[in-house]
Amino acid sequence: MKKSILIISVVIGLAAVSCSKFDTSTSLKQSIETSVEKINNAVAEISSTKGYQLLSISEDLSKSETTYHDSIILSMIAGIYDYSPDTVFYHENPFPRKLFKKTGISDKMIVNMPEKLVLHPRYMYNFYETDSALANNFTITATDYHFYYSWFHGYDYKLSAGLTLDQEDIGSLEIASAAKMYNDFSYRSKYSFTEGYNIAVEFNTGDTTTSSFALCNGDQVLLKESRVSIMSKCPRDCERQYTLTIGNVDIVRSSEIDSIQVFLDGVLQQKAAVKIIDESDTTGTICHHRDILLTFDDGTTVNLSELIGPAIETLRTLVDSLHSMYFAKKIVDYIALNIYYHEYKMPYHH
Repeated sequence: MKKSILIISVVIGLAAVSCSKFDTSTSLKQSIETSVEKINNAVAEISSTKGYQLLSISEDLSKSETTYHDSIILSMIAGIYDYSPDTVFYHENPFPRKLFKKTGISDKMIVNMPEKLVLHPRYMYNFYETDSALANNFTITATDYHFYYSWFHGYDYKLSAGLTLDQEDIGSLEIASAAKMYNDFSYRSKYSFTEGYNIAVEFNTGDTTTSSFALCNGDQVLLKESRVSIMSKCPRDCERQYTLTIGNVDIVRSSEIDSIQVFLDGVLQQKAAVKIIDESDTTGTICHHRDILLTFDDGTTVNLSELIGPAIETLRTLVDSLHSMYFAKKIVDYIALNIYYHEYKMPYHH
């Protein structure tokens, strides 16, 4: 009994990356249809933004990446920097070219650079002389940043940054991640769009592994998926509870209960039926290869993949990007390391 309460409590705790729910008194079918319309409209609007374009970046930089194991805090790299690459190339150094020139003082890290280098990071990793003439029309303003590194895969990472293009706000990014060893790490990542939407993911490993994804409009849930697994109880990943929230509807599958439960505004729906289909090629939900067949109290049925089909690929792109922290790792971290290295490791090249 205590174990069941613990599992449910963990799932409820994942609401930290989700939001409040809609307050309606409509039927289950009406609620699903209304919520799905909101999801599809939200994703259609998000997919046309610059924020989505940033989160969709996935260039392969494996041949040009540079890693540097050290700890950095915001005060070390604070200031205003403009993209102004040094033409001198030092072959013997891990960051051979100085890419940014300090042009002002700030308690934040403010970086002005060409949009081209953000949307196509390979141009930042592999210097092209013509790029030095591009306008610095993209600005990253990091108000919080640290990267504490330790050996044996340990680290503690934090980033809070606002983004602007041509002096217009295009959103903000928040990331917190930490690891002690291979099987003990956590992260949460959130991108807030200027249109009022936000998308967030959270993941924590250990004997109990929890994961969560949420798409919200302000503080209201549009779509949320959460999962609890007990790794120590199975030779492989063992799912103990799965919850899908669509507006004010919760679909819950738990190893402690034989049937899949459906709640409308927190009230169990006795006549509703749900079948969760797990297949490697399904496209029903965002985080896992599964589809959901809903049977309403009037006897009609529908697959979730049909309801939010137009939004699936866009949402998966966003979730994958936030999971990989691509923008933070390949752009923000590379800039921070470049500034740090030339400020602290190459003082004789200033």
